[in-house]
Amino acid sequence: MAVEKKIKLQRPYDNLLSLPGVGRVLGLTIMMETGPINRFADVGNYVSYCRKVPAGRFSNDKKKGTNNRKNGNKYLSWAFAEAGELARRFDPETRAYYDRKQKKTNAPIAHSALSNKLARAAYYVMRDGVPFMSEKTFG
Repeated sequence: MAVEKKIKLQRPYDNLLSLPGVGRVLGLTIMMETGPINRFADVGNYVSYCRKVPAGRFSNDKKKGTNNRKNGNKYLSWAFAEAGELARRFDPETRAYYDRKQKKTNAPIAHSALSNKLARAAYYVMRDGVPFMSEKTFG
């Protein structure tokens, strides 16, 4: 691929490709949009930056607002949503997790939960420099 030749690939790029649903394009997008992973204090900050956490404010179990739901990186949000959809279709372990979630809620919430899981897994893959392990993510 011509883009891979023009970009200086960082060390976690090969490990990102081990995530279900992440190929060369999504891997490059995640790597380039994330930047240095050590700028995020913990996994929650990274997932929030990826727009993969709920942004609602609740008081007494009533929704009071949506806060800043557009804060974060829209390209990472897109990349993890696409990765979630591809993983759901082609990876059996991911599909099993999605089906379990969908039985308890509805399809959009299950898809959002799957994208959240993949964003969390990507954080640890990039931070620790290890390949994806589905037993830690979906186990």
